[in-house]
Amino acid sequence: MFRVLLSSRMLAFHALVLLIVPSFTWLGFWQLGRWEDKSAAADLQTANINSDPVPIGELSAVGSDVERADRWRPVTVTGRYDTEHELLVRNRDGSQGVGLYVLTPLVGADGTAALVNRGWVPQPATATSAPEVPAAPDGEVTVTGRIQFSETPANTGIRERGGLPDGQIMIIDVAEISGGLPYPVYGGFVELTDQEPASDPAPEEVAAPETNLGMNLSYAVQWWVFTVIAVCGWIVLMRREVADAAAAGGGSGNGAAPPGGPAQGGPPDSGGTTPAGSGPRPEARV
Repeated sequence: MFRVLLSSRMLAFHALVLLIVPSFTWLGFWQLGRWEDKSAAADLQTANINSDPVPIGELSAVGSDVERADRWRPVTVTGRYDTEHELLVRNRDGSQGVGLYVLTPLVGADGTAALVNRGWVPQPATATSAPEVPAAPDGEVTVTGRIQFSETPANTGIRERGGLPDGQIMIIDVAEISGGLPYPVYGGFVELTDQEPASDPAPEEVAAPETNLGMNLSYAVQWWVFTVIAVCGWIVLMRREVADAAAAGGGSGNGAAPPGGPAQGGPPDSGGTTPAGSGPRPEARV
């Protein structure tokens, strides 16, 4: 049996199993960890979206960005829109496909502004033509919306590009935008969900994100199933190799003389009796 298990072919198979089992087990736990991270992020996102609105000053400040743990929380800000410094953010999705976000500073009574994403408008006919943007209301308004941290190429996957029409940008980089404004600006920006008084017409409201946990949990289960299959396959093959070796060993003694039997051509066992025709002949009686 040991010679079977230690053959070169079997040694290679043992090494393969020893590599596969821990690797597949680790991959399963890695996918499980990713699923747990996504679940925690989705739970936080849902809890933040459903929380009560707070003044923007509680979650943001001039010269600092919004904490990731506070993303999506509703905030309120009151002021007047500065449409002269309004910007359009390119390549953003809406109900009709790809379009633009309308980003307008809202300047409060203390002179501090918040960048407000008023919503989505369709893409114009050409890349250089101006889209139709509903005008922001005059006078003081109170905006409620989801607070977001500043966008970068790293956290959005969007690359900056030159040659854009005036007033259009690719990402909402608050630090860069605020550098061209004549007043201090809160960190992050606000996705409008409600406004008093309301605008009519108004850009399309940015939809709340859907929670997507992906397929990581399913992938984790698949890796563990592969691990079980590998172990079961190893056990089945071992049993088969041992059985084949036992069968081959049992058939190798056919035709052999039984132990203790007479050797072929040798004298039979007399059992203490003198064989006939051997020894002295008896005397003839008179």
